[in-house]
Amino acid sequence: MNPTYILTLSCPDRLGLVHAVSGFLLERGGNIEEAAQYNDIDTGLFFMRVQFACAAVTQEVLNEQIGLLAQPFAMQWRLHARAQPMRTVIMVSKEGHCLNDLLFRWKSGLLPLDIRAIVSNHREFYQLAASYNVPFHHFAVSAASKAQVETKQYEIIQSEDAELVVLARYMQVLSDDLCHKLSARAINIHHSFLPSFKGAKPYLQAHDRGVKLIGATAHYVTAELDEGPIIEQDVARVDHSKSVEDLATLGRDTESQVLARAVKWHSEHRVLINGHKTVIFK
Repeated sequence: MNPTYILTLSCPDRLGLVHAVSGFLLERGGNIEEAAQYNDIDTGLFFMRVQFACAAVTQEVLNEQIGLLAQPFAMQWRLHARAQPMRTVIMVSKEGHCLNDLLFRWKSGLLPLDIRAIVSNHREFYQLAASYNVPFHHFAVSAASKAQVETKQYEIIQSEDAELVVLARYMQVLSDDLCHKLSARAINIHHSFLPSFKGAKPYLQAHDRGVKLIGATAHYVTAELDEGPIIEQDVARVDHSKSVEDLATLGRDTESQVLARAVKWHSEHRVLINGHKTVIFK
């Protein structure tokens, strides 16, 4: 089997970009298996994702030569080996539905991840982590210990060389410093009642207002709380007959599915950040 790679790039739009990339790969014996591109007329930017097989040139050489190709086009680019699962750390608090769903999908071969550790501010899920043979790290968080705990958490992320951090209902606000350190590689999930139903008990607030739709949003983590680039959203219809518990149950299912799709697309290198938005090549 020929090694398969995924090239993602963005740059100012101009004539000949697709030709330049496809010609570059042809000259090196690369066989394009999947390709997608998008021109954002509002920003003047071009985005592209190419999956290709190539045995004639090593990944190290490809990296060097793509760097030369990129210079005259002012490309921002990354090359990934498709066979390499994405090293991931999951953070969780007391609600485990998203964590459980991600672990099951991972072990079932549905997510190209290498889950290296689970980090939590509570002990609830150490047995679940052990059942999947994933190291579990517990750090109790208080106002006084928050900075120290974040330092330890980041040390774990760095020691595991994590390319992705998933906040699977981790109910602590990350500091601006940690948000910057995890820029474009941390994904959060929340109920999409925000900003209408902020704070505690969002499903109770939604029930009191008689909502007809509930949902969830997966987005990249930024220092601006819950305002990072959105990756995926979904909704479910409800009516007057649904209790608060019904809304919470349906909401948990929606959150799990939305987060799983966002993690899958990110780990397959299908998401490119476009300012405050995302370009997703599904």
